[in-house]
Amino acid sequence: MTTLTSLADAPDLTADDYIVIGVATCFFRDDDGVRQVKAIEPIPSSALEALMKGIPTSYQIAAATTLGALIAGDVPQIPATFPADCQLGSEFAYRCIASARTYKRRQEAQAFIALGDTYTDFNYSTERKRILNADRVVTKDDNVKQHAYTHQQL
Repeated sequence: MTTLTSLADAPDLTADDYIVIGVATCFFRDDDGVRQVKAIEPIPSSALEALMKGIPTSYQIAAATTLGALIAGDVPQIPATFPADCQLGSEFAYRCIASARTYKRRQEAQAFIALGDTYTDFNYSTERKRILNADRVVTKDDNVKQHAYTHQQL
């Protein structure tokens, strides 16, 4: 699969298409332990609807903008209202294009945050830490335990 880097790669979208991006508190595991990072990521319409219902989230701030304001040519742009210590999430441009498509399909989700506004009243929580470079190691302990008589005819 190719990585989309510009709007020319998405003919169904325009620079004026609505998108919401947010700053999420994530964690990165390395040899020194776990460190906190702030990642800028697009928020799809279904996720935004869930966040507006008050579920706990690692998002601190969200901003509604246009796709053209984020992807200018081949260089992603960070909104000036976001903290300076933030970094772009992985495959940012590709995920922005995918997220913008969700708002085209579900235009009623655009009513949560008006274009040009920011939203900060999330139910912010880092209780469930989101580790960016976590490796899932499957062991025998992950198997579902069954009763001894599960496969016996009674």
